[in-house]
Amino acid sequence: MKLLAVDGNSILNRAYYGIRLLSTKDGAYTNGIYGFLTILLRMEQEVKPDAVAITFDMREPTFRHKKYEGYKAQRKGMPDELAQQMPPLKDLLKHLGYPIVQLAGYEADDLLGTLARGACESGNSCVIATGDRDSFQLIDDCVTVRLASTKGGKPMAELWDEAAIREKYGVDPIQLIDVKALMGDSSDNVPGVAGVGEKTALALIHQYQGLAYIYDHLDELDIRDTLKSKLRGDKEMALLSRELVTIDRNAPIDAKTESYKRREPDNAAAYRLMARLEMFSLMERFGVKPGDAPAPEDAAAAARPEDQALDIFCEAPVEDWLAGVKQVDFLCVFAGDVPATVCIRGAEALYLYDASARDVLRALLQSPLPKRTSHLKQLYRYALKEDIPVLNMVFDAEIAGYILNPTANDYSVGRLAAEYGVSAQQIAPFLGEYGDLLQDLACFTGLADALSDKLSENSQVLLFREIELPLAKVLASMELLGFAVDTDGLRDYGKMLDTEIARHQSEIYRLAGEEFNINSPKQLGVILFEKLGLPAKKKTKTGYSTNAEVLEGLLGGHDIIRSILDYRQVAKLKSTYVDGLLAQVQPDGRIHTTFQQTLTRTGRISSTEPNLQNIPIRTALGSELRRFFRARQGDALLDADYSQIELRVLAHIAGDKNMIAAFQSGEDIHRNTAAQVFGLPPELVTPGMRSSAKAVNFGIVYGIGAFSLSRDIGVTVSEADRYIKSYLATYSGVRAYMDDTVEFGKKHGYVQTMFRRRRYLPELSSSNRAMREFGKRVAMNTPIQGAAADIIKIAMVRVWERLAKENLRARLILQVHDELIVECPPDEVEAATRCLHEEMENAAALRVPLVAEVGRGESWFDAK
Repeated sequence: MKLLAVDGNSILNRAYYGIRLLSTKDGAYTNGIYGFLTILLRMEQEVKPDAVAITFDMREPTFRHKKYEGYKAQRKGMPDELAQQMPPLKDLLKHLGYPIVQLAGYEADDLLGTLARGACESGNSCVIATGDRDSFQLIDDCVTVRLASTKGGKPMAELWDEAAIREKYGVDPIQLIDVKALMGDSSDNVPGVAGVGEKTALALIHQYQGLAYIYDHLDELDIRDTLKSKLRGDKEMALLSRELVTIDRNAPIDAKTESYKRREPDNAAAYRLMARLEMFSLMERFGVKPGDAPAPEDAAAAARPEDQALDIFCEAPVEDWLAGVKQVDFLCVFAGDVPATVCIRGAEALYLYDASARDVLRALLQSPLPKRTSHLKQLYRYALKEDIPVLNMVFDAEIAGYILNPTANDYSVGRLAAEYGVSAQQIAPFLGEYGDLLQDLACFTGLADALSDKLSENSQVLLFREIELPLAKVLASMELLGFAVDTDGLRDYGKMLDTEIARHQSEIYRLAGEEFNINSPKQLGVILFEKLGLPAKKKTKTGYSTNAEVLEGLLGGHDIIRSILDYRQVAKLKSTYVDGLLAQVQPDGRIHTTFQQTLTRTGRISSTEPNLQNIPIRTALGSELRRFFRARQGDALLDADYSQIELRVLAHIAGDKNMIAAFQSGEDIHRNTAAQVFGLPPELVTPGMRSSAKAVNFGIVYGIGAFSLSRDIGVTVSEADRYIKSYLATYSGVRAYMDDTVEFGKKHGYVQTMFRRRRYLPELSSSNRAMREFGKRVAMNTPIQGAAADIIKIAMVRVWERLAKENLRARLILQVHDELIVECPPDEVEAATRCLHEEMENAAALRVPLVAEVGRGESWFDAK
């Protein structure tokens, strides 16, 4: 048999520090648990053990503390964020069937040693999974160690056996006890011999085999007199240290390997706890499914008699069924853009439609009955494409789930049901081919009710009904319409970039004195830091770092640096944008991006495949790309952009009198800020002063510090600090807003926009200072950035609806942050421009005016 013996505390510690802080929407930290379970799965896959034992330390003092009062005296306790993850981790491991081993008076290492001894004595093998090297002394012909770590949030493990120890340290594993006795261990406050480090300790044990020989023959040893003096003076400490670092292999526990076979898991309990911890991706990997057990604590109370099970009716006439209900719950599965299956929930039955899915879906969508479903944008896309009116769509589970928990990465019905503890009603008979769909719909009514109740509890119903639900239709329409692209012009632009790339390549080769692969960081690093002798800032395992930050820090050191940066910029334009965009042009000559409504934490809409919100505008060459996005032949583009919307939102929610007055008077806010900060009349403010004030205006709500501001605007740190302090003195309401918002976040665990959009911030209560500071910056910015996102969404819905109401052919085709683009016939330019101005500027009632600037042109570049 093979035993996997896990050092629980060590693995949890590694997981916690190796993975960014994660938490549930209620603020319970989970990164340590998630990482531990991920590492455990990885270990099991690699080791394939017959038995698993997970050991943990206990709070009680051990025999080592009694021998030496200073043992581990300097070690800090667990951070609160980690300590609170220990109890649920142990509970979950028990539910999953893993035996846990812990014993007062003994450390986990002693339990590992005892388990390893038991395995060897019975002819079995043992693999120890740990995150530190203390267990290396246990390695022998039947014991190996897998040293766990995390890199980039991913678990890794390095195998150590006797040969690896000898190759690395030059001694046998058991001799590492004496090595550590000599060198001590600062992490455990083991004293060792003062002045003896690892190199010296290894050399002594390699040459003289052990501590006993060294002290028995100390005067005869061929070593320096100063070293002899150190060894002689700290002999008692060395011998004490040996006792402290020696793992006890005879702890009074059951050491039989067969006692640690994984037990039958309690899937009901595991499901409930994993759902509470929001570990839905791990559920499947551990074989825990929502259908395995009911979610309620009292399983007996959740049991339903057979006559309450949901029957399944296939191909029943939908019209007959619709006539007898007041509300419809349904889910639809698409095959590409075509509905393949529709399943409807009745009071006591599920109605499944396959071959007639299109007809059923048409009847459902245009029925005046209130309807609840999920993945609404996809349904709207189909309906718009097929010219089907959609009436009375009152609920979407995906959108509701996103509003309630914007940090999740999955809003499927099954995952949401697990999160909110909603169990599926029994289905009879069960159809395997449609099992997942039927299972989802069997719990959908309860889920929709639970999500609706939670929206009401959070005062988020208006956000859901008046902003996000109608927005799904607008986004679907924009995706279908797409944006016309001048492919010939884009190809010609690409050829011009190829010429520029070749020119930069030639210049780089000339300056380097040879040809090489410019795209290879390794080859580039050799050229820059070895051949040309430039100072290397960073070095990785594979060579020198040549990222943008490093190269920008070398500007002025050699002409080749500017050429490389220019080359990279042009090469990216060609590969990412020209080649990437051309590959996305559809047969209709237009690019149809996908708008993600439930992705960002701030509520902003994002764009993918391709990302049209990331078209470069900061460089003259990059901004040329907008010339190739054009209106259809004969039409015009209108580009409407909010003016300084985030600052206007800040003025409103901070209630700052000076900032409000500046916006109400129509003054240049950046010039006004510069005048206030520098104590000058506005007419004496220089462009440089205005630029500095602008950086402060936009940076302040991101929690910008003096160091970052000094780097951004090219002044000293002390000058930047003075700018920030002058700004906050001028706009005292902003300072009060920042402080009040952070305090609100600490108290409630989240911050919110004026439209009640929330972002949960467990970082604010972190014991880690850097994490707390990050939480503060996010707390200050989220209500501003999130409100700006909400306002543009309101504007989108109103513009789209008004264009339709006025029977205009003009259509909204793109949204980029604070910018809307409308494609319209020439004779509708005036009406569409009026619509944009009025709907955008009246999207929210603020203490300062919202201002939208509308431009016109045949291309995006011209209109902007």
